[in-house]
Amino acid sequence: MRRTVSYWNFREELSRQDRLRRSIYDTLRDELDEYLLQYGLIESYQNFVNHNIPYPFVEKRELKPRARIPDVEYELINRFLVVFVEDRIPSAYKKYIRFFDDYKVTKENLMRSETVRFSKKYFRNIKFFESTHFSEFLKTLLPVDYALLIQRDPAVKARNRYSLSHFHVRIDWPIADAAENLAIQLRYISKDLYEKGEAYAEEIQKKFFEYYGFPITSGGRRTAAMVSAQFLKRVPCITTVYVGSSESRAVYRIGERGISKYILIKLSNNDIEHIAETYQWQADTFKKNYLVAEQEDGGIVIFQTTYNHTSHARLPDDGKLRELNSEYFWLTVANQTILPKPGIWGKSPIPYSIIYT
Repeated sequence: MRRTVSYWNFREELSRQDRLRRSIYDTLRDELDEYLLQYGLIESYQNFVNHNIPYPFVEKRELKPRARIPDVEYELINRFLVVFVEDRIPSAYKKYIRFFDDYKVTKENLMRSETVRFSKKYFRNIKFFESTHFSEFLKTLLPVDYALLIQRDPAVKARNRYSLSHFHVRIDWPIADAAENLAIQLRYISKDLYEKGEAYAEEIQKKFFEYYGFPITSGGRRTAAMVSAQFLKRVPCITTVYVGSSESRAVYRIGERGISKYILIKLSNNDIEHIAETYQWQADTFKKNYLVAEQEDGGIVIFQTTYNHTSHARLPDDGKLRELNSEYFWLTVANQTILPKPGIWGKSPIPYSIIYT
């Protein structure tokens, strides 16, 4: 797969030391995927069930690039923003990614904070990913305003240990600066957002939202997610940004190889039988491993759409300046899959195309 920028290295370009760090990061990211899908999708669904309110399933048209998302906030959807860094964010960047000592994850800061409801006993190592109680601790902090920051712990240099280092992390880089930075990278401008006029600058900012898979009307968390993802390209390692949105009813993951959008979809009993026949399974095998909720007429599964950037959203081969054409799409659907439910070890994602059918 062709990369769009050069701020991170493929595994084969790394030292053996950094390959080990990459392996640990990838493994922990797989776990974090499951934690956040459980919280952002499954537990959100259960919130609606508990309140006897129909769950607002995402329509397949909302999964298409440039899709319009209904402008409705669903309070029962769990919202969050998490930044997971392969190494560490340099202190020099605190001006824009505001992770200050007052919001370091310490017992004193947690007990003092008015935004954190922290009543459980604080285990000394609970903030470390390797802790047995880490997922419970993470869940406690996910509702906090702004972002959570997970990064490599520098205390023991010989170990690649990751911790939830800061909470209440604000992203304070202006959207205009982020859009300008991306447009310079992609060679649509040479140095200034307004060098070709206000109308051109406005179109660039609209395309910035499209680059990250969000509508121009996106709210605070999604905007902060794409701004932080763009800013952290200056950190020479992999960064993954997760955001759960009450408007989109989805969990987004922005990583080094593209963008994924996770939603819940409903399958009928006929759909389940057809999938089971395709893979020569019993229907119960599929239900046991993939259904996150079962209903009389079918069941609920986690559906993942991954998006790739088109040539218009990648650095041009000749590296020369080019003109922006807003009609060209910057994202295309790459893969559509049904995921095993969290905790399932032996089953793989199942290809399942619904967006254009």
